[in-house]
Amino acid sequence: MNTLQAQTQLIVRQRIRLMVNQYEVRGAQPDGSEGELYAFAQQKRMAFREQVTLYTDDTKQEPVLGFKARQVMDLGATYDVVDAGGSPIGSFRKDFAKSLLRSTWHVEQPELGTATGAERNMTVAILRRLVEAAWLPYHFDFLIDGQPAFSVEKKWGLRDRYVVNIQDPRLDRRLVAAMSIGLDALQER
Repeated sequence: MNTLQAQTQLIVRQRIRLMVNQYEVRGAQPDGSEGELYAFAQQKRMAFREQVTLYTDDTKQEPVLGFKARQVMDLGATYDVVDAGGSPIGSFRKDFAKSLLRSTWHVEQPELGTATGAERNMTVAILRRLVEAAWLPYHFDFLIDGQPAFSVEKKWGLRDRYVVNIQDPRLDRRLVAAMSIGLDALQER
């Protein structure tokens, strides 16, 4: 996990599966290609209470962290992020009211404060709502006290692929990885 904390760029890629959403979190090589696998995540579709566990790899033998909704069926649910031992890392939640036009999320890390992220492009945000175009790329910029913390950019392609750039070195990369997966897994809820 120490090498994960040193990363300034991650790549999150969704695998296409019938009954589950699966994701890989990888470091990025200097040329932008995918590097070392840091985590593998799986989310059951249509789960009554959202919960995602991240493992060291796709054998799902060793959990690394996870996130889970505090409430069942809550449009503005808070998701607690914990490490493999159950210790809190932080949390994230969707700002339901602000998200009607432009999706907005809040990420909280103890002793660091709240990073607020909103879709960068209002036109794309509105277009995605009007035509339900899940294939459209989107970009989220997260700020802490007005300063860039991290960004998540969905790239064009058949499979969902995100490039995550981390500007604030104080951020726990596990929390950033969880939020990046949450953007894909929870965005339409």
